[in-house]
Amino acid sequence: MSLAAGHPNPAAAERGAPPSPAAVLLAAGRGSRFHGSVPKLRAESKGEPLIRWAIHAVIASGLPGPYVVTGGADLTDLLDGATEVPNDDWTKGLATSLRAGIAAAARDGHDTVVVALADQPGISPDVWLAVASERRTPIAIATYDGVRGHPVRLAAEVWDDLPVTGEDGGRLLMREHPELVTEVPCSSGTALDIDTTEDLDQFNSPTRSA
Repeated sequence: MSLAAGHPNPAAAERGAPPSPAAVLLAAGRGSRFHGSVPKLRAESKGEPLIRWAIHAVIASGLPGPYVVTGGADLTDLLDGATEVPNDDWTKGLATSLRAGIAAAARDGHDTVVVALADQPGISPDVWLAVASERRTPIAIATYDGVRGHPVRLAAEVWDDLPVTGEDGGRLLMREHPELVTEVPCSSGTALDIDTTEDLDQFNSPTRSA
């Protein structure tokens, strides 16, 4: 384990800069459970393609990015100025996309990332900022009514301890090292994950509470 030593970003260290959190959106999955007429992240949600809700929330928060990790669908025309990070290994699991996003952010001098899934359109700018600002531990995670969700803040000192392949991003690390984690209670937005057309209908429903 490399937890004790850590490895802050060399470029930031040379500048004497504090941790600079960058937003990363994971958008590489094929969305196999979504049986719509278009790829999931292109599906319309309240007048916009689904992925744009996540991108616009990051932009509104003022955080650098987002870095959008793509793979299973062509989303280039929907990124509204976000930085696309193609992941050729996306079929090997979410962990490969997380590492691709981290690598892109690190190349640009960031030593902290704040990560969410691109199919979570209800995460508000306030939540992005709250999680990015929590620095008491290397990992911070948003909670909604006591349930952990996204986004998750990951400082450089834990990057080497994240999995290389598979669908586990940082869950195992957080479970095995709870001392590294601070929960950030969030009262705005929602962590609803759009996996199916029914989930999208729920998010689009005018009676759904924010």
